[in-house]
Amino acid sequence: MGVCWCKEKHEEHDTYVPQTHSNTTIQPVSPVAPQYYIRVKAPDPQLVDKLVLETLGVIATLVDNEQDPPPSMLLLHNIADNEEGFIQVAKSMIKVVPLSDPLGPSIITLLLDDCPLPSKESVFKVVDMLNVSRESAIAGRSNPSKERNICVVLGCIAETLAGPRNLKILNEHMLDYLLTNLEPETDPNVVLFSLIALEKFAQSSQNKSTIMKRLQVLNPCPINALEKWRIESHYIKRQVGFCAQWVLDNLFVMNNRKYSYLTVNMENINAMLNTSDVSEYLKISPDGLEARCDAYSFESVRCTAQADSGVWYYEVCIITPGVMQIGWATKNSNFLNHEGYGIGDDKYSLAYDGCRKLIWYNAKSEPQNLPPWQSGDILGCFLDLNTPQVIFSINGMRLPPCTHVFTMAQSGFFAAASFMSFQQCRFNFGAEPFRFAPSGEFSTFNDQGVLKPEDKIVMPRHIFLDQLRQQNIREDSCTLCYDKKASVRLIPCEHSGFCPSCANQLVECPMCRAPFELVVEENP
Repeated sequence: MGVCWCKEKHEEHDTYVPQTHSNTTIQPVSPVAPQYYIRVKAPDPQLVDKLVLETLGVIATLVDNEQDPPPSMLLLHNIADNEEGFIQVAKSMIKVVPLSDPLGPSIITLLLDDCPLPSKESVFKVVDMLNVSRESAIAGRSNPSKERNICVVLGCIAETLAGPRNLKILNEHMLDYLLTNLEPETDPNVVLFSLIALEKFAQSSQNKSTIMKRLQVLNPCPINALEKWRIESHYIKRQVGFCAQWVLDNLFVMNNRKYSYLTVNMENINAMLNTSDVSEYLKISPDGLEARCDAYSFESVRCTAQADSGVWYYEVCIITPGVMQIGWATKNSNFLNHEGYGIGDDKYSLAYDGCRKLIWYNAKSEPQNLPPWQSGDILGCFLDLNTPQVIFSINGMRLPPCTHVFTMAQSGFFAAASFMSFQQCRFNFGAEPFRFAPSGEFSTFNDQGVLKPEDKIVMPRHIFLDQLRQQNIREDSCTLCYDKKASVRLIPCEHSGFCPSCANQLVECPMCRAPFELVVEENP
């Protein structure tokens, strides 16, 4: 379960700080937080620093979206409910969130996204306070923690604001700062989040045009050089390379560069992450085996191949050591990315989260006695449908068998995963040798899977949409994908208009929301 709270959930709470603060006024005791008595007027920087670190320390222990946010987070929301407080919260996060904490950038995003929406004046004052420029980028290379956090805050602001306010923030000095941070002398952590900030600013078409004009006059384009980092053994650089490749394919398209899907060798790939069975903001690599989330939501994906009987195994290389829930799911498992529900959060899926050291099933967690996973660790996912049981392992160290999910499903399992903000991993479905293969015989998705050449293409979304607009939709096309012929009728509701591929992914009839028991393929 991803860390996610609805704003409405905690707006009703009145939050107070201890009576040691000097610049305050007396208020009644809060019924929901009786240990707090005084409302903050002018925030104490040391207090806000302390609250940010407390939130960071406790966030990995929170496992239920229905529980209240921690008191430290409620206090930060209350402090940020005015201009001076919002500026201080942003300043404290930039100052105290450490470079080494795997959840640091996620917590900055979480706190800023859940804070009351700031006024444009507050945002402009935060940006002015940062005073970024090419000179500040160069000077900041001695303090990568601060500069990384500045870039995360800028990315959050870019994603939160829209329209003229967003355009005004990305001025010449801001653009100089972000582009200077892409130079190879910069710490890779700063490079990564500068690149992500540029991506988020480019969600505005005018900003995208401004960024493109600057990139086109730079020789060489710094993002082209960063794309080569995707094969680095250094895991931060590897993230930079992934993000550079993604923005070059999807946002900052260069005339002299081929799209990645046209250059990747897919000859031996028979199973991959399913680009038609993925939540909206997850990024998938051109070979379909690597995934990353840079959104605030909890993004999920299943693979293309299905396990119905026998024994199966796949591995995952952990690139980022934050919150990911990786394991097994059936087609009945639902992705509720904005509510923080993913793999392991319903009765039809089971997952392991090595950051919080938890097995997840039906949104309930069971603690496990292993160290937190680290970049480069290998998660093994073993499925035995004969026994039946699921066994997870980290670098060959096995966790106890799990049987929960088999009360609801005996077949139809897919490899699946969900990702918190700024998390990434790479899947091995058997196209490469396994690092920690289990003993005995087992099947792999790559050995058993079958993909047509056109199904192996991870096409940039803008190209896919352009092709879709140019197609003449036949009268007998599937009403869901508008691609294949509609030849399926659902029983007992008798609704039709679907192709076999789309019908196989349905849980209920999309027209009447009724369950169906039988799919009848009609004669052509």
